[in-house]
Amino acid sequence: MKGREFVDRVFDLGGVRDVAVRIDAKRGKGSHITLYYGGRKTIVKDRRKEIGPGLLAAMIRQLGLDPKDFR
Repeated sequence: MKGREFVDRVFDLGGVRDVAVRIDAKRGKGSHITLYYGGRKTIVKDRRKEIGPGLLAAMIRQLGLDPKDFR
C-alpha cells in the first residue's frame, strides 16, 4: 500500500465513523506528514512510496484502527 492510499483510507474511515481526520504538513520534515485520527497521530513517510508491512502495522496500531480495515 502506498502512503497516499493509506491516508485516503484513514480519511474514508473517519468519515464513516464520524472521527475528525486531518493532515499537518508543517509537523513533518521533507516529504513526511503528521496524520491525526481523532486524538491519535502517526507520521506518514513519502506519500508516493510503498509502505512496508511492519511500518504499516505500526501506523495502524498508533491510530488505534483495526488491521482488517486495510485489507
